[in-house]
Amino acid sequence: MFLRKSHLFFNLKHSLCFFHSLPSHSYAPPSLPLSPPKPTKPPQLSFLADKCTSMNQLKQIHAQMIVSARIHDNYAASRLISFCALSPSGDFNYALKLFHNTGDPNSFMWNTLIRALADSSNPSQAILLYARMRKMEVVPGKHTFPFVLKACTNCNSLLSGKQIHAQVTRFGLDLDVYVVNGLMRCYAVSSHINDARQLFEEAPEKNLIVWTTMVSGYAQNFCSNEALMMFDRMISEGTEPNNATLASVLSACARSGRLDLGEQIHIFVKVKGMDMGVILGTALVHMYAKNGAILIARRLFDDMPEKNTATWNAMICGLAVHGHAQEALELFLKLKKERVVPNDITFVGVLSACCHAGLIDIGCDTFHSMKREYGIEPKIEHYGCMVDLLGRGGRLLEAEELIKGIVWKPDVVVLGALLGACKNHGNIEIAERVVKEILQLEPNNHGVYVILSNMYAEAGRWEDVVKLRKVMKDGGLKKTPGWSLVDGDN
Repeated sequence: MFLRKSHLFFNLKHSLCFFHSLPSHSYAPPSLPLSPPKPTKPPQLSFLADKCTSMNQLKQIHAQMIVSARIHDNYAASRLISFCALSPSGDFNYALKLFHNTGDPNSFMWNTLIRALADSSNPSQAILLYARMRKMEVVPGKHTFPFVLKACTNCNSLLSGKQIHAQVTRFGLDLDVYVVNGLMRCYAVSSHINDARQLFEEAPEKNLIVWTTMVSGYAQNFCSNEALMMFDRMISEGTEPNNATLASVLSACARSGRLDLGEQIHIFVKVKGMDMGVILGTALVHMYAKNGAILIARRLFDDMPEKNTATWNAMICGLAVHGHAQEALELFLKLKKERVVPNDITFVGVLSACCHAGLIDIGCDTFHSMKREYGIEPKIEHYGCMVDLLGRGGRLLEAEELIKGIVWKPDVVVLGALLGACKNHGNIEIAERVVKEILQLEPNNHGVYVILSNMYAEAGRWEDVVKLRKVMKDGGLKKTPGWSLVDGDN
């Protein structure tokens, strides 16, 4: 039974929340007896609310709180809201109704709802609820901002993050380690890693969470060397890493080719007796596979008692990249047999394997099964693999038609794959059409002129070679000199 007072509305355009007041109805006690019933051990009801396992149980406790008038106690009401909003078996809409019918919600209730919304599919609602909280002049605290900043991070809203940063400073919480960590993560995810870095250097206390956020921020922004240097500094200053830290460092090792450091981390995990877990185990598989240590990666993969889709992807993609196409395809069949749901990354690995092995029919079937069987819309990477696959097989017209069917405009990478295939098979007619499309995207791309000029020369069409070189000269286009890189002793 609810006492209807108001409803909460969110307005994204104005970033404000408003209550729409409705006629209120108060509970009318019976005329007799005159004295109200005594509450039945009020603390016991709050204790039971914390022990709830289902909404049915909670509703019974809610009814008892109404009968005993205990519902008007904010502490008791907050325990109900907490279960409804945060428990896996809770009901967020029920939590909102409870919240709306609380006369004067305390900060714990606001924080609970903001926390739940920050982890929801629409985290921007948490930011709007915070705006409503401020309009009601409820003072935010150190437990409020980490959740609001998490919402900013989850919806990748740098503007909101900066506004919350100003609020953090205003309320004097810019030195709180958990608030600072939330700010750092917000800036790092928004690719403003230098702003995160400044917060990190100014933080009076650097605990494991802060260090991990910094290392992870660099790794996620493809700043592998910076991530590894930050990790080295963390160790030198006496902070011991946890699984999350090591997973981020292993990701940086995979991108930067630091197999040696990855192996040292693996030894560290064994010596410390750390629980491998899915995340750390997957990071190790990815690191070894990306660095070409396929046998070690496969052994780790096979020994993992629990795997997620990312684990399978790391192994399949690693096998495909290093030329073990048949093994990658066999692993994909095993994935399906074990009823693991693939994602778009899985199919990039499988299609890449088909390219390396020249398995056109299997590649085509796999590509078409993405949407038909799994509801996955192919991305530009998948089209690129298919164009490469068809091009290698000489099926250039099919590849060209496939590009025409892309709902968005194809990029230079996809068109370049087709142009390369045209060169290999000497198909000048399609090459000329592809060059026109590439030049629409990149008018100063000298490379396509060079390729087409070489194709004309190989076909003995010297007049076209002269014309094309004149076009390049008149346009001031010059061939960029080639370069190579040799990595020795790191």
